[in-house]
Amino acid sequence: MHEVSVMAGIVEAVLKELEKHQVSRVEEVELLLGEMTRLGRDQMEFAYEVVTRGTPLEGSRLSIVDEAIEIKCLSCSYEGEADRLEDDDFSHNIPVLSCPDCSRPVEVVKGRSCMVKSLKVLE
Repeated sequence: MHEVSVMAGIVEAVLKELEKHQVSRVEEVELLLGEMTRLGRDQMEFAYEVVTRGTPLEGSRLSIVDEAIEIKCLSCSYEGEADRLEDDDFSHNIPVLSCPDCSRPVEVVKGRSCMVKSLKVLE
């Protein structure tokens, strides 16, 4: 499960940051999770529970904030949501990474994040 290794890295970074501060308890870790990461919310929550066992984060809540894909056209300056392929054969709809207005290449400007947005702690 890829989510476990990703979450282990996130927890390690949070613990390292906590060492720099006088924190008695962590109540919540807020995670920004981009749609393009294809990391599963349920798997991330399960991984968080497993990886935080025996650490100062044990018992804290993981709050996941979804980050939708936003694109910017390199030709016509369209900015916004990507079109999506929807098909009964796919379990998810798939973003189309070309401009919905002119079909040219785009830059993904949002939707790739996987980062701690905030921590709620008691000092």
